Amino acid sequence: MKRLLVLGAGTAGTMAINKLRPMLPPSEWQITVIEPSDVHHYQPGYLFLPFGAYTAEETIEPTDRFIPDGVTRVRAEVDRVDADANVVYLVGGESLPYDYLVIATGTSPRPDQTPGMDDPEVWRKSVHEFYTFEGAMALRETLETWEGGRLVVHITEMPIKCPVAPLEFTFLADAYFAEKGMRDQVEIVYVTPLEGAFTKPVASQLLGHMLEDRKITIEPDFMIDQVDGEAKKIVSMDEREVPFDLLVTIPLNMGADFIGRSGLGDDLNYVSVDKHTLLSTKYDNIFAIGDASNIPASKAGSVAHFSVDLFPQNFVNHVNGKPMTAAFDGHANCFIESGHGKGMLIDFNYDTEPLPGKYPIPGIGPFSLLKETELNHLGKLAFRWMYWNLLLPGKELPLPALMSMAGKQTDALERV
Repeated sequence: MKRLLVLGAGTAGTMAINKLRPMLPPSEWQITVIEPSDVHHYQPGYLFLPFGAYTAEETIEPTDRFIPDGVTRVRAEVDRVDADANVVYLVGGESLPYDYLVIATGTSPRPDQTPGMDDPEVWRKSVHEFYTFEGAMALRETLETWEGGRLVVHITEMPIKCPVAPLEFTFLADAYFAEKGMRDQVEIVYVTPLEGAFTKPVASQLLGHMLEDRKITIEPDFMIDQVDGEAKKIVSMDEREVPFDLLVTIPLNMGADFIGRSGLGDDLNYVSVDKHTLLSTKYDNIFAIGDASNIPASKAGSVAHFSVDLFPQNFVNHVNGKPMTAAFDGHANCFIESGHGKGMLIDFNYDTEPLPGKYPIPGIGPFSLLKETELNHLGKLAFRWMYWNLLLPGKELPLPALMSMAGKQTDALERV
């Protein structure tokens, strides 16, 4: 009996066990998933919680609802992996041996990594984040009674989960305060370590005006050194200062600490893998999927989805000594909320930047790429149902795992 151990039952881990269980005969394979939490969160919903657009209940389901028959769940936290001995040690002392290991423990915000950010005098008072359920709900309470001032939306460093979410939050905040009749009482500043809000040439040309149109100031190339909560300002490494009345920050995102303790990750605790197969570059029996890996793609749910669509067959081929022929191309597509009932959509991969066009059916859509439409907004809202009922259970979505150039306006590259 071969033993497959999956660490984490988030988006990628849950999809993987649902897809792999039918492909690995129960008489030959024992599958165990280690997941300490009894609730599974719909993380894209965190964006909407601060504005009251979702209820807390709409973002939560029981973890066990999505664990398939024939998969054993262990409620525990991982302490470390001994990859040379093929053993996972759990907090509390228990150990689990494995023949193959799939790491799917994601990434999480770490405000403790930036001086002053998690100061209890300001944390979740004048300094907030929305990348956790608790953070999004605390920010919701603050926004409900906030009387206005200088709102600073800040990104610490890339990579982060859902790279467009800070921009979406900024657009939604603009609309939220306008609908409350207090937009003129709020100054919004978008602070990023990147050179702009949109960094790819075509997207920048087509969408670069959006912040200016909404009277949102941008502070680019800002590498933060510290948060000065008492003085209410963030300070960059080159000593620039951005004052705030309310700071909504995206802290440094890091992989699970046990990855670092186990010697499996880089400085941010992401597992080094082949970007096409997700196989560890160090160990032939370890894979890392979803946000846990260091692949040069967006840490977004769509990347987990598309890569895990290809992963199971590669895994089966690999354990049977065959070549892994399904090469993941970094495909990602993301709806971008732009406020006032509209949204945008981007579709790209390792080699191709976002381009205008129609998706998923060439020339028809119904979704428009790099263009604000009401249908794109509705598409984002509809995805929540698809997530719970199709994606997590491992059912096939009518979307190709690999990016297609069909329907894209490639001549847009020539006009940049």
